[in-house]
Amino acid sequence: MALDYDQLMASSIDDLPLSYRDTETMLYAQSIGFGRDPLDLRELPFVYEQGSPLRSVPTMASVLVPDMFPPDLGWDFTQVLHAEQRLQLHRALPTAADILVNKRIVDVFDRGPTRGALFLFEAEGRLAKDDTAVFSLGTTVIARGDGGFGGRPGSGPPPHRAPKRDADMRCESTTRVDQPLLFRLNGDRNPLHADPHTASRAGFEVPILHGLCTYGIACHAILKTICDYDDTLIREFDARFSSPVIPGDTIRTDMWQ
Repeated sequence: MALDYDQLMASSIDDLPLSYRDTETMLYAQSIGFGRDPLDLRELPFVYEQGSPLRSVPTMASVLVPDMFPPDLGWDFTQVLHAEQRLQLHRALPTAADILVNKRIVDVFDRGPTRGALFLFEAEGRLAKDDTAVFSLGTTVIARGDGGFGGRPGSGPPPHRAPKRDADMRCESTTRVDQPLLFRLNGDRNPLHADPHTASRAGFEVPILHGLCTYGIACHAILKTICDYDDTLIREFDARFSSPVIPGDTIRTDMWQ
C-alpha cells in the first residue's frame, strides 16, 4: 500500500498518559552498558536504588515515547531505519514519573523508489501532575521500502560538523552480542533487532543494534568522560546514524572541548 501523505500529516498522538518507575530507569541504564563493573561506585547509582539516590541517564527520554505509528499508514515496518535523534531536556529527567506525551509527523520527503521515504517526527513529554515540560524529541527515520510515493523531495536537518582536528578525548565501549535482546525490553520490539530471519530479509547477516542503543552508549561515554557522571549537565544531545552497528562491535566516541 502506497503512503498517503495527507493521512500521514494528520496523524498524531495527543496527551497520551505514560508512566515509568525506577525499574525502567535501571533497565535502560543497564541496557546501554552501565553496571558492567558492579564494583564501579560511579555507575552503581544508575542501576541500584538502595545506595546513593538513583540517577537517570538523559537519553532515556528517547525510549519513553512510542516510536511507531499504526501500520495502516502504509509503510513497510521491516524496512524502517533510525536516521537521526535529537533531545532537549527542559529539566532533569525524573527517575520515576507519570507523563503526558504528544507526538506528530512534521514532514515526509520522497527520496525516490530506490532510496525510500524520510519521516521527521517531533514529540514532547510533560509531567502529568503540573504540566511541566520535561523533554522535547526530534526523530528522523528512513522507510527504505516506501520511496516513490509521489511526495516532494527533500532531506532532514543538516548534520553537525565535527571539528577537523583530533579529538581531545576518546571513549570506547564494546557492545555485547546479546545487547539488542536486552535493549528491546525498553519498548522497541522491532524484530529487526532480535529475529535472524527478519534481519536477513532486511539485508543484514544478523539482527542489528538499535540506533537508540548506540545513542545511549554515546551519552554514557560523555557522562563518564566529561561529566563525572553528573546527568544534570546534559541538556541537549543530537546524533545522526550513518551505518548499522553489529552486536559485538566497539563504539568509539570522540569528544572535543
